[in-house]
Amino acid sequence: MSNFDNFPINKRWPATNPDLLQLYSFPTPNGVKVSIALLEMGIEFEPHLVTLSDSDVKSVEFLSLNPNNKIPAIIDPNGPDGEPIALFESGAILIYLAEKSGKLLPTDAVGRNKTIQWLMFQMGGLGPMFGQIGFFFKFAGKEIEDKRPLDRYITEGRRLLAVLEKELEGQDWITGEYSIADIAIAPWLRAVRDFYGAGEVLQMDKLPNVTAYLDRFLARPAVQAGLNIPPRP
Repeated sequence: MSNFDNFPINKRWPATNPDLLQLYSFPTPNGVKVSIALLEMGIEFEPHLVTLSDSDVKSVEFLSLNPNNKIPAIIDPNGPDGEPIALFESGAILIYLAEKSGKLLPTDAVGRNKTIQWLMFQMGGLGPMFGQIGFFFKFAGKEIEDKRPLDRYITEGRRLLAVLEKELEGQDWITGEYSIADIAIAPWLRAVRDFYGAGEVLQMDKLPNVTAYLDRFLARPAVQAGLNIPPRP
């Protein structure tokens, strides 16, 4: 469609089928939220691999879509009123997709706001804290002799996990029904346990509700597929 050509990102990551929703992402915890949601909701899309290198995320083309130079981002050529819409920030994208599809976000006011509440819990707490744990526990930060930063994030990570453990008591999903809140939360649990290798230091083995929750999530077919979309190079 001609109006899709107006997006500069199309010059670097051209759409094969511009009638489909375009996903620009990398399979990080934030990136797979959107690929999993799209699969769970049955929305057809075309994925584009945007690596985390500066040559990709700080390129003129990508910055035209997300000035914050972070994946994921989308362009939906069939947006509100039939006009294309471009979005970044994984939480905002999840809400948009849920409203577009009518799935994984309750329509009643109470259920909707509780779901968004737990989505924000991930966006403002779980994701940032676990990301810092990854840096100071596995990556460059582990070489820092002063362990106070790591200790701070480990303590907060344990606190956040305890909140989840209590909330999950007696229910399979964070608000009772599977929703975009779970699609936001569970990939970060997987990352901190399996990718960062911090499950032991966070004492996740003492959290049966959290462990069972993550196992349930990872057993879903859409999750298994979405974890590698776009495929890593």
